[in-house]
Amino acid sequence: MTQSDLFTWSMEQDPNLRSTIVTVLVLDREPDWDRLVRMIDRGTRAVPRFRHRLVAAPWGLTPPRWMPDPDFDLSWHVRHLALPAPADLSAAIEFARTEVMSAFDPARPLWRFTVLGGLEGGGSALVLKVHHSLTDGVGGIEIAGEILDFTREGTEHGQVSDTAGSGGGVLGDIVAWNWSAGADMVRSGLAAIPQLARRAVTNPVGAVRDGAILAESLLKLARPITRTLSPLMTQRGLGRQLTVLDVPLASLQRGAHAAGCTVNDAFLASVLIGLRIYHRRHGHQVEHLRVAMPISLRRPGDPIGGNRITLARFAVPVEITAAVELMRALDTTVERWRREPAIPLSNAVAATFNRLPVGLLTPMFKHVDFIASDVPGSPVELYIAGAKVERIYPFGPTTGTALNITLISHVGTCYIGINSDTAAVPDPAQLTDCLAAGFHAVAALDPGEVEQPAPAEQHSPT
Repeated sequence: MTQSDLFTWSMEQDPNLRSTIVTVLVLDREPDWDRLVRMIDRGTRAVPRFRHRLVAAPWGLTPPRWMPDPDFDLSWHVRHLALPAPADLSAAIEFARTEVMSAFDPARPLWRFTVLGGLEGGGSALVLKVHHSLTDGVGGIEIAGEILDFTREGTEHGQVSDTAGSGGGVLGDIVAWNWSAGADMVRSGLAAIPQLARRAVTNPVGAVRDGAILAESLLKLARPITRTLSPLMTQRGLGRQLTVLDVPLASLQRGAHAAGCTVNDAFLASVLIGLRIYHRRHGHQVEHLRVAMPISLRRPGDPIGGNRITLARFAVPVEITAAVELMRALDTTVERWRREPAIPLSNAVAATFNRLPVGLLTPMFKHVDFIASDVPGSPVELYIAGAKVERIYPFGPTTGTALNITLISHVGTCYIGINSDTAAVPDPAQLTDCLAAGFHAVAALDPGEVEQPAPAEQHSPT
């Protein structure tokens, strides 16, 4: 396991921090079963990790390592169930809720696909359940590309070879892991030595300043969080409730354009407006909330799948009532975090965390108010085994927070999945109504009526 994968897996010693991703695909018909099984079988060969299980190392000298499952049985991972009639989307979401709350069998690969037949109108749903250590959101889209088609008749995906190797020896793994625990930091430091040496000679004041900035950035990324900013969503438990929203992509784009910001800014602003409304309905005023936002570390050439993100945890303003000004403030805050000097060292930071008892780390997440994630989807129609994908609802793990709200775009619509901890949010339907009001507030913005900020003053180089 990578350092980030291990961090995700070890957190599960606290059941409240389970890192299970569940996605519901609503289909216009039932997929052809034999064809579906063939496509998923191919997908597990294209991404061999889906045929691997975690095997504990002797004496706990390394984390569990990925090894081919000698008893791999595709039929255990791919199931076909019939929902009792009359079945609608809520029945599929309720099934997904039980998947969110149930742990994986650690003796098998950490994923499961379930086809739910019997939806009204002859439709069906495909419920995908994977552990976060297998993939992040962007990696999940890459994996989907191995089993989804662009036409109902099918798309040629090409042949794949079975690359599920047996891995290295146990002793080699122990040496390699313990070496790698600090190697990322060492490599980063060695790579920086020539540049730092030049800086120290040519600009010693700047070199000291840059070192101090990096140290401060590492502290910001890894600092413990001991206080929940929300005065309302403070409790944590094991119950989960799933709700959904559909928002036209064009409305978010229009709102973002009005502020000169990105769709992600419009998404986050909508969520914060909704959370402000929710707090006020319960008699609370809130100025700031703390969000955990995934920042992708994925680079060109990285293998498909894998957990290549870091979670940046930072406070965001809630009291800014003007949606345009809120988006602009968020744009500044998010961009500053994306450019934090410590972000490329996230794997090394995870290696440090992995050396600490889990009990010391769990409060870092339980005092975060919510997770917000924006995953780019497909602008064109997709099919799976002859069935058309009509809607996609992603449900990310709460990981100790009050709720996870994840957006994925698909053919002009943003499909939003809300995974709420019922101890923190006992009235998820009301929360969803408040969030819908937040999205409506951003969608109602007219770019022609919003004053755009003046362009920055340009200076000629000297």
